Amino acid sequence: MKSIARQLVIGACAIAVCLLAAPVASATPTTGVEATTLAETTVAGTHYILRELTLQPGATTGWHYHDGPLYAVVRNGILSHYDSSCTVDGTHGPGHTIIEPSGPGYIHIGRNQGSQPVVLDVLYTLPVGAPPSRDVPNPGCSFQ
Repeated sequence: MKSIARQLVIGACAIAVCLLAAPVASATPTTGVEATTLAETTVAGTHYILRELTLQPGATTGWHYHDGPLYAVVRNGILSHYDSSCTVDGTHGPGHTIIEPSGPGYIHIGRNQGSQPVVLDVLYTLPVGAPPSRDVPNPGCSFQ
């Protein structure tokens, strides 16, 4: 009887180890992106953050969404913008404006697939206390 109990304990421990070692969906990292806050204020419950973002060649914002709408203008380079269906939903060059809706229903990623840095002026309009973006796992695309 002790042998069966011992085998059950060993089996349970083995299963627990496998479950703990199993890969867990995690957020995709931002790589090669520099952010400089230019201005920040709160008015009537909305937090406004104006930032300059620079994406070096090969850079990615990582998969994310925003708690409030985002407005951007491209100053330099070409930004490839993908939605959660893994398709390009916009290619934006100098002078282009970008408007991103808010919420987890609009998961997206920005990528610099060119040879020049992408420079964006970005206005975040967020609820007070919300971060500029919320990282999420890759929705199943073959790229990060």
